[in-house]
Amino acid sequence: MSTALILVLVVVLVALVFEYINGFHDTANSIATVVATKVLTPFQAVSLAAFMNLVGALPGTAVAKTISSGLIDANVLVVGSQVLICALSGGIVWNLITWWFGLPSSSSHALIGGLIGAALAATGNNLDVLVWSQPAEVWTKSQGIFWKVIIPMVSSPLAGFLLGLFMMGALMAVISAMNGTGGWLARISRPKWVNATFGKAQIVSAAYMGFAHGTNDAQKTMGIIALALIGAEAAGTLDNLPSWLAFLHPGDSDGIETWIVVTCALVMAAGTAAGGWRIIKTLGHKMVKLHPIHGFAAETSSATILSMAAYFGMPVSTTHSISTAIMGVGVAKNPRALRWTVIQKIIWAWILTIPASGGMAWLLYEGVVLMGWD
Repeated sequence: MSTALILVLVVVLVALVFEYINGFHDTANSIATVVATKVLTPFQAVSLAAFMNLVGALPGTAVAKTISSGLIDANVLVVGSQVLICALSGGIVWNLITWWFGLPSSSSHALIGGLIGAALAATGNNLDVLVWSQPAEVWTKSQGIFWKVIIPMVSSPLAGFLLGLFMMGALMAVISAMNGTGGWLARISRPKWVNATFGKAQIVSAAYMGFAHGTNDAQKTMGIIALALIGAEAAGTLDNLPSWLAFLHPGDSDGIETWIVVTCALVMAAGTAAGGWRIIKTLGHKMVKLHPIHGFAAETSSATILSMAAYFGMPVSTTHSISTAIMGVGVAKNPRALRWTVIQKIIWAWILTIPASGGMAWLLYEGVVLMGWD
């Protein structure tokens, strides 16, 4: 087995390690509220999220294709195994740091930052390696960092906040109106009935959140694996593969083969079960006290943002959408109920993620060069 092929297999392995960490770092976001409101036990919530992640990861690959072909200019740099290993490692290190401190930062942006940092290091800091903007006749098909990263990085948290605020406000208005009517409508608008009703509804919204998370987050690592295999195929590394590795050929679907989809979804689901409770504690308990109606509003708002982004191939952050949706719900409930010191730490983690993971990936690649491994 050639050294080049071994490096490709290492990329796949490191990518799956990233996906596993993504599971206990980001997938925790999809079940934090349903655990915090005690609608489901942690085991039930993990099982639901794992299953819905898998279901959500299967239907499309638009986000994966953005990662594999929409950010790095292949005419400037053919992305090799060393670049991808450093990119993934930068994202992994940052994810572990933020997980240790219980900060729900974005695995999506950690991966993108790592890819940018490693690509810059590999080209001697040539900014032309980055696809900044490629507008198309239809804006939803535009490529590049501006359209696929910067725009959704700003718009998705804002949309999550506003949608959470609006949905919670609408639900409160409906309950208030029912309470003023008298009779059976007033009875079912009492807290006991509201908690019972939205306790059931939150199971549906938690499933929706898990599905939406699968459609977006699971696809990012798929894109990295596809990028590695497409590059290896072009370089001839995958020529004359032994029969037991024949599945590595990218095929005719932009490299996003079914085995990549299923493997990434399963690995992320396993990560979910392993250690996301630090993030769950921050999102579900520290920001604002949640009841089932609040969890329903936050999950539905966040899942809607993620689903729309996945449709347009935008690798947005589950962390950003659910965090800001919870903030919006909290403001609708009572602005004073939000714990702003916790929110401030989360915002700083958001700001630092891309430059921090990118800087780590850049340093790792420079270290690779010093060791003569380039």
